[in-house]
Amino acid sequence: MTVLAEGSYASPTGQEIVFVLLGVVTLAAAVLVVTTRRLVHAALWLVVAFGALAGCYLVMSAELVAWVQVLIYVGAVVVLLLFGIMLTRAPIGPSTDLDGANRPAAVVVAVALAGVLVTVIVDGFRTAYVPSARASSGAGSAETIGAALFRDWVLPFEALSVLLLAALIGAIVLSRREIGPAETDARRGGGEGEG
Repeated sequence: MTVLAEGSYASPTGQEIVFVLLGVVTLAAAVLVVTTRRLVHAALWLVVAFGALAGCYLVMSAELVAWVQVLIYVGAVVVLLLFGIMLTRAPIGPSTDLDGANRPAAVVVAVALAGVLVTVIVDGFRTAYVPSARASSGAGSAETIGAALFRDWVLPFEALSVLLLAALIGAIVLSRREIGPAETDARRGGGEGEG
């Protein structure tokens, strides 16, 4: 919103209304990702959340970031997640064992973390000035983002890629079913008796 005078605001623009609606869709889809009892539906709600977030980037005139969001997160991460669900023989239908005993504690931590994040963001942007898209020519362009990414943010970018790789390997290890001693003995016995 545009500040007219001390304490008075202009009516919201169409761009701001679209941004808020996309934010609401993103938030609703993200909540459905973690509350649904079907893994495949959770992955599809994640597609909706990432797509709406890409729409938010488009509204903010950051076209490159929006397309990276679509290509990498919607295209690659969600497909990888769906392949992981299929390859680990995860249940496709509703699962009651997806909820842990720590659900109330998780809700409290999530609400507290959301409160802290909202407080920090509101306090951080209270006095910030964000120029319009016309005033900041090239703010979301590939050249500007590429220069910032490979000049100023190389180390955090590489650390994040290693962190994502470690999370992927951890998820694969946690989702694998361990072969018990009875299954191992049955396999060995069946293989020796056939010869």
